[in-house]
Amino acid sequence: MDGETRYGIEELAQLGGVSRRTIRYYIQEGLLPPPLGVGRGRHYGKEHLERLIAVRGMQESGRTLEEIRAAPSGEPEAASRAAPLPEPSRETWIRIILADGLELHLSSSWKTPSPGKLSELSSWCHGNIRREGED
Repeated sequence: MDGETRYGIEELAQLGGVSRRTIRYYIQEGLLPPPLGVGRGRHYGKEHLERLIAVRGMQESGRTLEEIRAAPSGEPEAASRAAPLPEPSRETWIRIILADGLELHLSSSWKTPSPGKLSELSSWCHGNIRREGED
């Protein structure tokens, strides 16, 4: 352990982007090693921070706590080799209700049709799309 790097629980939580409660939970679950020292002298080191960041990375990539525990090195690459997940992306969508139970979803990259065109689309849907059991 690097003898110069010492963090209190508050600082470790802030650097790792989690709460103090999460740190305690990770320790309880065996995802992080317990703090060094005793009593008010308890502290965390560089290895705690590295493991915390690795655990968060594995969680964000969709790994379960069991999978994270099973990755002895704590490196996200070790846990992700088995089943790589696609990189998540964010996109804004527009939801247009054409009829009860019938919606049009448009990516923000598409131009929203005029109200007249939406009315035409709604009429077409009513004439061509039927609910289950309707004839």
